Amino acid sequence: MNDNNMPGHGAGILCHNACELGEGPTYDPDTGTLYWFDIVGRKLLERDFPDGPTRVHDLPFMASALAVVDDERQLIAAEDGLYLRERTSGALTLHRPLEADNPNTRSNDARVHPSGAFWIGTMAKDEGRDAGAIYWYRNGEIRQLYPGISIPNSICFSPDGAIAYYTDTPRAIVYRVACDPATGLPTGDPEPFIDRRGKDGWPDGSVCDAEGNIWNARWGAGALDKWSPGGQLIETIAIPAGQSSCPAFAGPDASQIVVTSAWKGKDAAARERDPHAGKTFVVDRKVRGRFESRVAL
Repeated sequence: MNDNNMPGHGAGILCHNACELGEGPTYDPDTGTLYWFDIVGRKLLERDFPDGPTRVHDLPFMASALAVVDDERQLIAAEDGLYLRERTSGALTLHRPLEADNPNTRSNDARVHPSGAFWIGTMAKDEGRDAGAIYWYRNGEIRQLYPGISIPNSICFSPDGAIAYYTDTPRAIVYRVACDPATGLPTGDPEPFIDRRGKDGWPDGSVCDAEGNIWNARWGAGALDKWSPGGQLIETIAIPAGQSSCPAFAGPDASQIVVTSAWKGKDAAARERDPHAGKTFVVDRKVRGRFESRVAL
């Protein structure tokens, strides 16, 4: 199932391509394809899950997330907007600009709400404080939800669409907020859900399973944490790369978890100490995951 299973680590290597900043894994159940990005390397990676070869597509911009539109098209969150991508040819067309007037920012974490709304985070390319935001997109409309975000992450939704989660990674708190299940728009104020301040690592990308549990990749700790809907830590799975970045459910029944990672910021000595940094992993047990909705264009 994977190239180099690593018993005892909790996850094995799915793909040996080492991304400088691996992020945004997404699985398309209709084609059995896993997609993910190397944001800094300006690449989209594609793999027939789990055993197919990995295909690497060069991109003309930094991009971080992909949502399925229909059988032929995808929507990509990039540094200056949302782009339509033809699935077979890879052709890109600007669909809606997003912070296109600010060359200092780029997209980061994003995920599709069950209603088809796309929540998209932006941030400074140099990770400057409070330079980004979280946006809502649906049916051609973009709204800014939360300004003053430094590194937006952990965007995911409860199975019924009534709750959204997100974090600003340097602040180390994952928030939850009530949502309209029909639109994906917030209906209340964000409240702290998980507080990681002063603890090992920082909350990065998350995904919510069929039972409402939150699976969060912990950057700087080489870990994938499972949290209950009530905010209790259920378990921690070791990931064999320190900068674990984002999980996604994959496989024909969404029962497997893929986790991306990064070597960004590591010099040669640090990379030697963290030899699997940037690779993509698959957790070595089954879960009750769910597929992401198609985006409402």
